[in-house]
Amino acid sequence: MELGPAWMEWGLLGLFLACFLAATILPFSSEAVLLGMAAMGGEPMTLLLVATTANTLGGLTNYGIGRWIPSERLAEPSGIAPEKAERWKGFARRYGSWAALLCWLPVVGDPIALALGLVRSSFIPTAVLMALGKAARYAALLWLSKPMLAT
Repeated sequence: MELGPAWMEWGLLGLFLACFLAATILPFSSEAVLLGMAAMGGEPMTLLLVATTANTLGGLTNYGIGRWIPSERLAEPSGIAPEKAERWKGFARRYGSWAALLCWLPVVGDPIALALGLVRSSFIPTAVLMALGKAARYAALLWLSKPMLAT
């Protein structure tokens, strides 16, 4: 069985798991699962709510890892060069919680969330802005794909 259809067979739980895992360090595309479920007739607002909630919780997991695990302990197993980690922390310090709006971006979103935790950005604004960024991404994706899904 292929991975894509397996996630969709699990319904909203599959979407939740896919979106959560995609927001962690694991390289995974939640967009394919979301669009697949939309193509199967899923209600867009429900899909948006589930995807946003799960992806935000995944991003906040990265934030929590950064907040509660000392940066020295993170650097060893990850293999991240200390100067690169300092650049991410500098970015997070400079923009504060506002940087969380970019946590939806591929490749850089996870390090941003981790860096926000490392610099101990305020949790509530970080969580709200992270959720807004992720919701905007999924809403745009559903809206842009609507004409293709209607055919």
